[in-house]
Amino acid sequence: MKAVTWQGTRNVSVETVPDPVLKEPTDAIIRVTSSGLCGSDLHLYETLGPFMTPGDIVGHEPMGIVEETGPDVGGLQVGDRVVVPFQIACGHCYMCDLQLQTQCETTQVREYGSGAALFGYSKLYGAVDGAQAEYLRIPHADYGPIKVPDGPVDDRFLFLSDVMPTAWQAVDYANVPDGGTVLVLGLGPIGDMATRIALHRGYQVIAVDLVDERLSRAIASGATTIDLREVDDVPEAVRSLTGGRGTDSVVDAVGMEAHGSPVASLMQKATGLLPRGLAAPLMQRGGIDRLAALHTAIEAVRRGGTISLSGVYGGQTDPMPMMTMFDKQITLRMGQANVRRWVDDLLPLVEDQDVLGTETFATDHVALDDAPQAYRDFQHKAHGTVKVVFRP
Repeated sequence: MKAVTWQGTRNVSVETVPDPVLKEPTDAIIRVTSSGLCGSDLHLYETLGPFMTPGDIVGHEPMGIVEETGPDVGGLQVGDRVVVPFQIACGHCYMCDLQLQTQCETTQVREYGSGAALFGYSKLYGAVDGAQAEYLRIPHADYGPIKVPDGPVDDRFLFLSDVMPTAWQAVDYANVPDGGTVLVLGLGPIGDMATRIALHRGYQVIAVDLVDERLSRAIASGATTIDLREVDDVPEAVRSLTGGRGTDSVVDAVGMEAHGSPVASLMQKATGLLPRGLAAPLMQRGGIDRLAALHTAIEAVRRGGTISLSGVYGGQTDPMPMMTMFDKQITLRMGQANVRRWVDDLLPLVEDQDVLGTETFATDHVALDDAPQAYRDFQHKAHGTVKVVFRP
């Protein structure tokens, strides 16, 4: 089969690799019909290379048709149409019972002190083959896959794999009061969807970015926007829109590669140039993030407010303004989305009607062979690229 493989920093290629096979009684194989390119894939492309091996298959946002199931997979049949959550969870351990599927005790990657295994996301998360491919093996298919009806186009349901639950959890964790205000930092796919969800839930949204196409999408959804290119002090601009107080909540949808952190950016790139045997332990013990977005969130949120982190962070020695956070009584919540936790909330938004505009959410639909250019365009925000979907 064809698959998108990591070959080095800023280097992916489409290769012919062996078809997946069942390994466990609870495995299933799907023929992938659509697979998203996620902003967190760019962290592998640029920053987390020390934890990758050339030839790793990437991607973690798939849906497709069940081709084969193991003998212990109940509830799925060959021919079923399914969306697959990005994390791999068993559904019956202590953490899964708590609805914390990204902490699944069955698939935790203890060698690296990480949570549940993820599709296509480095040794840190199990080095499981990813989903930007023609076929995919699904471990714990007795629990993970979400069956969806035939009929609507793939894009109606595809984003249940990651974008929608990640954005829903981000807004939920933000603990916005009824009719309250939320600041969304970054209008990539997660920030864009978080904006739509927050508006759907009746909140007032202020959204920040510096790319015309992304700002236009937020305005079309009904958000007030701040263009980073036109404002020197985002927190002050936010306070001017909120009676001098700041927003009740902030969603940071940017993460470790934020604009405006030149020293951290240089250190990330320098670490990435080291041999993997040196760079990986250095990142685990002493890595830092670009914290411009998080520091903006801390300044912009009102006293007693909540900051929700959905952008991925990977540093271990990040300097934080603890005095300010303590003095302002800020609540901070974060983590990978627990996809299965939110499915019952999300399915009604896509089953009968396209409430959040998922069918027109992707800006680009491309073949797997076009992956190298798609990664470049997505990283550089070129040609209006906001969300890429591969059609194997």
